[in-house]
Amino acid sequence: MAASPIDEMATPKPLNPTDGENPPLTLNGHDSTPQPDLRSPSDPHSAAAAGAADDDDAVSGQKRKRESEGDGSDHPSPHLLWKTSLCSYFRRDSGSCSHGAACRYAHGEEELRLRPDKTWDPTSERAKKALRAADGGKRGDASESAKEDVLMTEMMVDDDGGDGKLSKCIVHLPRKWSSDHLRKFLDEQGIIHKSAKKKKGMVVGFVTFEDAEQLKSAIEGLEGKSIGSKNIKIADVMPRSFENKAKQGVAVPQRESLNDEVEENAVSDGSRNDCSNTNTPALGGSSARARSARDVVTPLAHMSYVDQLVHKVNALMQMLKKLTRNARKACPSGISLPDWILKSKERGGLPCELEGIMESPLTDGYRNKCEFSVGYSLQGKPTVGFMLGNYREGVTAVEEPIDCPNVSRIACKYASIFQEFLQCSGLPIWNRFNNTGFWRQLTVREGRTNRKSGDSENRESSIAEVMLILQVCSVGLDNAIVSSEFERLVQAFVAGAAESIPSMPLTAVVVQDHQGISNAAPANAPLRLLPIPQPNNGVSAELTKDGKEARIHDYISNLQFCISPTAFFQVNTLAAEKLYSLAGDWAGLDQDTLLFDVCCGTGTIGLTLAHRVGMVIGIEMNASAVSDAQRNAEINGIRNCKFVCAKAEDVMGSLLKEYLHAITQNLDEVASASQSHEEPISAESEGAVADKMLETENGSNNCPEINQEASGSPGIKEQVSECLEEKSSTSGLGRTPAQQFKKVVAIVDPPRMGLHPTVIKVLRTHPHLRKLVYISCNPETLVANAIELCTPSPENNEKGKKDSRAWRNMSSAGLARHRVKSMPNSEPFHPVKAMAVDLFPHTPHCELVMLLER
Repeated sequence: MAASPIDEMATPKPLNPTDGENPPLTLNGHDSTPQPDLRSPSDPHSAAAAGAADDDDAVSGQKRKRESEGDGSDHPSPHLLWKTSLCSYFRRDSGSCSHGAACRYAHGEEELRLRPDKTWDPTSERAKKALRAADGGKRGDASESAKEDVLMTEMMVDDDGGDGKLSKCIVHLPRKWSSDHLRKFLDEQGIIHKSAKKKKGMVVGFVTFEDAEQLKSAIEGLEGKSIGSKNIKIADVMPRSFENKAKQGVAVPQRESLNDEVEENAVSDGSRNDCSNTNTPALGGSSARARSARDVVTPLAHMSYVDQLVHKVNALMQMLKKLTRNARKACPSGISLPDWILKSKERGGLPCELEGIMESPLTDGYRNKCEFSVGYSLQGKPTVGFMLGNYREGVTAVEEPIDCPNVSRIACKYASIFQEFLQCSGLPIWNRFNNTGFWRQLTVREGRTNRKSGDSENRESSIAEVMLILQVCSVGLDNAIVSSEFERLVQAFVAGAAESIPSMPLTAVVVQDHQGISNAAPANAPLRLLPIPQPNNGVSAELTKDGKEARIHDYISNLQFCISPTAFFQVNTLAAEKLYSLAGDWAGLDQDTLLFDVCCGTGTIGLTLAHRVGMVIGIEMNASAVSDAQRNAEINGIRNCKFVCAKAEDVMGSLLKEYLHAITQNLDEVASASQSHEEPISAESEGAVADKMLETENGSNNCPEINQEASGSPGIKEQVSECLEEKSSTSGLGRTPAQQFKKVVAIVDPPRMGLHPTVIKVLRTHPHLRKLVYISCNPETLVANAIELCTPSPENNEKGKKDSRAWRNMSSAGLARHRVKSMPNSEPFHPVKAMAVDLFPHTPHCELVMLLER
């Protein structure tokens, strides 16, 4: 059991500043006292600030108010600041501004005028160029180069031996454009080219030219051109290191004869592949400034751990202040502001006290799950590691996970073995631009033995099980060829694990066949368990054709947890112990509590807190995770947990109705009997009421309708309701539901996208749910969900008055404010306190726990 949260905080006072910078006003938007705009019209940042202050209001149709210029004539007067700042509306809304030509702000670089002080708008390209010139190109060029670098390795692989210098990338194109749009644009500009490619969703396009003369003419023709509010830029498709490497003939293995290559490789012993050159140095001058996997995956690794904690707390404070500001805006007219908003000024704008941050017991090698992408490095070598940027920005280069402090040695070693195998594999690597290929991703999951709290430093020795998950796309490939490659790969993994010093465990190798565009496979993607050769010439035990049977185990709070290939499990188990203990302490649990564990995964939260409550109801949409949760309850002898496999938005209302209706009804019966001095409830009546409850003495689920993956099924609410009524157990319920569950508490741990609006509405509108503990891995969605949970609902519901044209462009907070308008009349929650828990050292991310009550 983790220590007290206060004991675990690293320097609570310095990490919990309550500065009073820019304290929010205590008046709501509908209050009678007007708030003056203190910005000066001559402020160079006034235009940008005016537009960025509330972008969601602009999307909803509200117009920006501007001071009239001149003497009131129809034509604008030549004010000193006329057209000296770029219009933020024009830049943000794809070149649209309701003021048109009468706008006092410049609609593009062409309209921009020099300011009276002989300077340009600091956000303009002219000002940036002037700044770079003043710096001698030292400061600006580096940042611009890093920002605008395109690392599309697939384009160089598909170049068919062409000169890479004749291929260029056009940056800042509209995301909705396709190749046809790009070709049409180039033709309109008179740009002669050989080929042009552009995928929807990307902001970059790729153009190839016949010769250097065409390239020079294109660069001159596109110089200074803009599309909408964006100035297009010309960039290299890849750094020179890739091109220099390709010239030396060591860039990319050719795939001309797939079958012959597979047969040739199969002649070898299959243990290790010696044809790769893993130590080839990078060539070219640009490799020194190229981004590394360490910089991308662990951007805070250069800071001391104490500084990392301070950085995260400061970032969370700004996010929590955003909750206060947006909740203030969302409060309906005519309704008083909640006390927590009025008192936020005393806390420097915070909605509640941020009590600090809990340190992670481990800071290096803490991840028990690592997902490695398969692609080409900057030098053109098949690589297993991490992508160096965003695909949308044209970055697909992959680099090895060298020096990434959050990755374990075992995970890095298995990635290296797989990378060495790919150098001679006859099956192609996945091409993200063309959506073709076979090898896509490698996931390494580690299971640890039970550890004592003080044994955290000896982390690697506690790793007892390892599961490898290979994601592939087998479309159009012969099954015999694929099976042969799998057999060779498993042999390579086994040999590599045995040769490692110390040797590495290998429990299961699973193949996930996924045909989608991104590597985010659905939960029902086909799984296949590969046999693992054993030293006695046998195969691994528990072999089955169903990959879902492959499992490893880990421990949290001395409980053993079974983990299937796709089930969610916290990547930092030692820090997760602190997280769950904190959530239980804040929830105020006791034996009279009915606990709802929403988005329960493998049941870690509910099972670790089961001994502190009367009953746990877990809800999870991943069928394999629910199966793991049920097995985990059986393994640990926990009999007061029930797990439902369905989307929370489909069953939450039915579950609350079933349980809380029974509690309320029984409370009324007990009160009526005591007031009328009737006979006490008999044992038969007690059993009849108990029959309405789910099994509290059986960890397994006997309801097949719920056990199946019911997400998206029609009539799921009715199925759950009927099943809850039919399936019951009378054994061991010595008391009535009302006596056993005097209060109901919910702990929610949603994925990064947050809670579904239906779940929020159910939690918000149920009067018997008085306490909610929200665990968030994404503070942005926590703010959005808390706006809906904590903002007073309007007296007149605006359901049916939604502006369908506006919501797509809203931020998550703006969309939450919009949904508050249709929230049924109900008592809102209010934030009580918050605490950060660092589950991800060396990264900007951390978990945030917030207690909500009403």
